[in-house]
Amino acid sequence: MANISNEVRNYFKLDLLISRACFTLRNLFITRYSIFNNGQIWIDSAVHGNNYLTNVISKNKKINLTPPQKKTVGNGDTNEWDVSTFTAILLFSDRPQTLNTNEIQKLDQEDLLIKQLKDLRNTLAHISSKSIDDTEFNQRWNDLSTILVAFGDIDTELDKLKDDSVFESPEQTINEENKNEALRLKSLGIQAHKDGTYSEAIKFFIQATVLSSVSNHDRATFFSNMAASRVSLYKQHLYTVDNSEDGDITKELDRALKDAKQARKLWVTWWKAHFRVGQVYAILDYHDKAINSFERALALDPTKIEIQKALDESRIIVHRNSRQEYLDPRANWKTIPENLNELKEKFGLDPEMVRQNRSLLELIDPSAADVMKGHQFALGDIDVIQDYEQAAKYFAKAANAGNAEGMYNLARLFDKGLGVKKDHNVAREWLEKAATQPPEHPIIKGLPNIGVAESEHALGVRYFEGISVRKDLSLAVYWYQRATNHGSAMAANNLGVMYLDGLAVDKNLEKAEELHELAAKRGDAVAMMTLAEMRLSKNDFEMARIWYDRACESGNIVAQRDRDKFIKTLEARQKSSPNMLKAMKTAANYMLSFQSKVSPSVASEHLYLKDYEMLCGYAKRGSITAKNLCRALEHHIQALNILLFCETLTEEQENIFVHELSQCYRTEQIVGQIPSHMHKKVSNIIERVLSRCKQESNFIVSQLDEDVRVCYATLNINSYGIIEEFVELCKQKYPKSVYFFLTSGAVHGFRRQSDAGLYNINNGLEIEPENYELLYHKAVLLRHIGRDMNEAITAYQKFIKIAPKDHRKIPEAYYEMAQCLKGFAPDAGMRWIQDCYKEGKQAEKLQLPCFLPYKSDNIAFIQPFIDMIESNFNVEPDQACQIS
Repeated sequence: MANISNEVRNYFKLDLLISRACFTLRNLFITRYSIFNNGQIWIDSAVHGNNYLTNVISKNKKINLTPPQKKTVGNGDTNEWDVSTFTAILLFSDRPQTLNTNEIQKLDQEDLLIKQLKDLRNTLAHISSKSIDDTEFNQRWNDLSTILVAFGDIDTELDKLKDDSVFESPEQTINEENKNEALRLKSLGIQAHKDGTYSEAIKFFIQATVLSSVSNHDRATFFSNMAASRVSLYKQHLYTVDNSEDGDITKELDRALKDAKQARKLWVTWWKAHFRVGQVYAILDYHDKAINSFERALALDPTKIEIQKALDESRIIVHRNSRQEYLDPRANWKTIPENLNELKEKFGLDPEMVRQNRSLLELIDPSAADVMKGHQFALGDIDVIQDYEQAAKYFAKAANAGNAEGMYNLARLFDKGLGVKKDHNVAREWLEKAATQPPEHPIIKGLPNIGVAESEHALGVRYFEGISVRKDLSLAVYWYQRATNHGSAMAANNLGVMYLDGLAVDKNLEKAEELHELAAKRGDAVAMMTLAEMRLSKNDFEMARIWYDRACESGNIVAQRDRDKFIKTLEARQKSSPNMLKAMKTAANYMLSFQSKVSPSVASEHLYLKDYEMLCGYAKRGSITAKNLCRALEHHIQALNILLFCETLTEEQENIFVHELSQCYRTEQIVGQIPSHMHKKVSNIIERVLSRCKQESNFIVSQLDEDVRVCYATLNINSYGIIEEFVELCKQKYPKSVYFFLTSGAVHGFRRQSDAGLYNINNGLEIEPENYELLYHKAVLLRHIGRDMNEAITAYQKFIKIAPKDHRKIPEAYYEMAQCLKGFAPDAGMRWIQDCYKEGKQAEKLQLPCFLPYKSDNIAFIQPFIDMIESNFNVEPDQACQIS
């Protein structure tokens, strides 16, 4: 533990505390199983597990378990179930109708605690750095221990887990004879493993683990080694021609995972135990779980290169799987003759003529000849046998001569480990070099410089996924945009997805569609499929069919596989009535609306400065919203004036500027618009002031230090990874500043971590229960989580009750509340949707002129339903949005 940072220790202490909850949750499950099944007793067995999996889990769509979790449930040993498995089952299992009032109340109270425990566990799991500062640690420890004590745990026992000694090997009576025998068996096992006799190695390690009075840390190494031998045994049989002797070999991976977890349990801060768990998960193709284990291992020992490599590999696979790249024919390298024949079939190009043109280019640009030779060896050609080592040599020669295509292809070989040792960092360096080359061919004007756009796109992917770099969606946008500008189809598609989901950019469906169309026209089959779905949602049936057929013609296996289903949907919608078509279009957009951001951007197209006089008039007539806007504008004007009238600023002027700008942000973010040409200057000022404050002390609080942190967090809000960590430190230093909790909640919302976002918003509300900005964000996050729409509606209603009636989010709150109501009983739900819509329209009439005409993505989604309701149901309006 000596070399492990205090922040990492804090993380693993909380992790131990959550693991302790498994015992409590297991008892709850067994008790409820009996209550829900007429007094039957749960028995840990495969029979009970498989029956429960078949008759309960598979039939209850609300219980969402991962494949590994389903496997452990099927095994029937509740001692092996993790916290997320228990919480999913306990929270979403159907209750019998025979429960009395007291039983229902008791279950409700327990569920409330279970939900809090789940939220805390999810928040902890999303911390990729696996480190937590002391203030946050103490807060979360108190929250967790309160829940466990409520379930019957003993607080003094829990406090013992706070001590660092929990990570040390416990005091044990060591039998020296057994210890020496165990170490001897370990040595024999290691030698057997080296000799490739893995079954013998496993036998030696098993004998070592069963010896009594041996230290936990020694036993952890035995289990870890045994897991490694089981994996090697599995691979040995997998690649053996005749492996029919042992039909049980596939279970070796399950045993390996169990052994690795046992090693982790015995020595929780040993990096190799977590690494071993990650390795087994990766082989089982559970890469999300592998990533979590690798992140833990890396936090415990950041110097281990093998951990970072394994982490990068799993992140790459997760990215490829998310785009179904394994089914994309573009991912498969073809021989040069195959590529030339494809060009002939598609475009009628004579293969011999193409070769002659390339030969001509090679005469003009000698490095192009090396690139061509690299391709011949990489892909195989007439009279050229595929040889990746030779390919790497020629690509390297071209790359060293400044050829962007050589750099890009050399990077690909390093990424895949073909002909060179796999190294994602070296690959990234070559991509960065290629991206600095001119986008136009340096010799033949008008032709693209092949390798530049491709490298820019590859860098975008790296920053999007966090492969060999810190994950940064803003940088992903930057590289995707550059690659798009330089002709990349895949980058245009990926950038379109980010606009579609509102990731690091303002959500913009029109911009997303433009980018997908651009990518589709450039030949990206994934974009063609997305574009087809977009056109279908607009009832543009002809273009929807055309784009989907083009995706199929391009060879995309997913499109080909799902074509019948798509055409059936298209034809069914063509036959539908106009009202139903509108409703279906709304439903499609409704799903997209759940992916929108939960915080307004600082940037805005509207210039509020010109509205100052108008707003002052409304403020004098009693508008609280106008008063807030005026106050924010006054602070903003003071800050701008310092920039406009002072070429160079003194430290005192910089301090005043920071204070005025922070007051603007605290009062109303949207008016704090920084002109683009001033953005760099403002950033430099804020960084200088922040640096001065840090130099004085990281622990001394001051108004200036808090102010500059507000400014830094707001201006860098789109750099999610950086700001998430920065704001965590701000919350520690200024635990009463709701602005940092609001920002933290918003950042987690941007990153689709709604549970973590809600946790921060609720912490802010504990400081200021009537803060209507926090209340609105709470409602939005609850709606995104989607577990209890009644809770989300209640939050919206509280926001509407407390916020000024002309607050710019009041109409939006009604429209978002209408979307929450879609899951209610049809007749009641329709009436309530209509009521919320009408209340929203009334609220629009109270908006200040600067917010009119009122813009809402949600209104476009709701309007067709309202038209259908009024035409088909003729319902009378009920009392507005009162859900019982």
